[in-house]
Amino acid sequence: MKSELANAVPRLKRLLPRFRKLRIGVLGDLMLDRYVWGNANRLSPEAAVPVVDYVSEQDCPGGAGNVAANVAVLGAQVEVFGVIGAQRILGGRAKKIAADEAGAALHTSLRKLGIGDRGIVADADRITTLKTRIIAKHQHIVRIDRERRDPVSPQTAEGLFRVLVGSLETFDGLVLSDYDKGLLGDGFADRVLSAAHQLKVPVFVKPKTSRLYAYRGARAIVCNTKEAGHYVGHILSDDKSVEEAGRKLLPHFGCAAVVITRSEKGMSIFEEDSPRPLYIPARSFEVTYARVGRPGIDRSAMGRQVFDLTGAGDTVLSVLSLAIAAGAPLPDAALLANTAAGVVVGKLGTASVSPDELAGALDEIHS
Repeated sequence: MKSELANAVPRLKRLLPRFRKLRIGVLGDLMLDRYVWGNANRLSPEAAVPVVDYVSEQDCPGGAGNVAANVAVLGAQVEVFGVIGAQRILGGRAKKIAADEAGAALHTSLRKLGIGDRGIVADADRITTLKTRIIAKHQHIVRIDRERRDPVSPQTAEGLFRVLVGSLETFDGLVLSDYDKGLLGDGFADRVLSAAHQLKVPVFVKPKTSRLYAYRGARAIVCNTKEAGHYVGHILSDDKSVEEAGRKLLPHFGCAAVVITRSEKGMSIFEEDSPRPLYIPARSFEVTYARVGRPGIDRSAMGRQVFDLTGAGDTVLSVLSLAIAAGAPLPDAALLANTAAGVVVGKLGTASVSPDELAGALDEIHS
């Protein structure tokens, strides 16, 4: 595998400039990831918990927003579609709404990354999913979630669908990122897949465990071992069980390919027209801890190997989708996505990988 990967490096690097010519749509559950940084040097006298002295905070797009961020950082044009919460504005006869605090912060975060946000629909009956992480001395102390998981209203779903269809024909690929927050119900997902199929737009999906048949016809389905185990009804404990699950999921999803990410064990790729699965071992680096999204790789110093998997699945989905949309065969796309994941797990928190970082990781494989 090492020699095969080394031989593939030149053509994988040739893919990177092509990303800048692509236009990608991302549809899914939008979130705001908020990181609160502080110092913890004492315990509370009220309970055996650390007291965190506030230093700073940072907002990042989360959920489908993190997928869009990964795509944008790699140079493609991105338009994001989803639902956020809103608040009603008092005064006057006209009923007006504005994004809630987390929704407004999400808009700001997306625009800073150059991500188109005209496909975001605000709903006054919902709240924007907000995940607040308290971090002290690079240790994740606690996460506070503010969210709703019930289905969005039919009116909101219909409005979002109309906005999406109006842009769909301009996309080289559509990525669906399902975090089970009530947007991508079976009927809605089926309509999206049908519309994309009619326009010959390939669809790449990260599904959630509550749905199994909603994404039939997708170009590729990306799931982790826990999700794949749920779909087939048993825990995936070894290579054999993963292979059996992958083979079963191809007809279940009715898709061209299934990619099962396996954390520090890499990933397994299954294609309907391939007799054998492709296994790609994980790539990782010796890293030192860094702030959210910043490189943790320091080859001049001894660090420790970190597997911070926050958003690593999003990176795999993003890079795989971009590479296939750029014309790469699935094995090459998976190799590139796996290499990107090896960079991202060396960063603390929700993160993405730049073209330079990805090219550097490929050069290290080749050397």
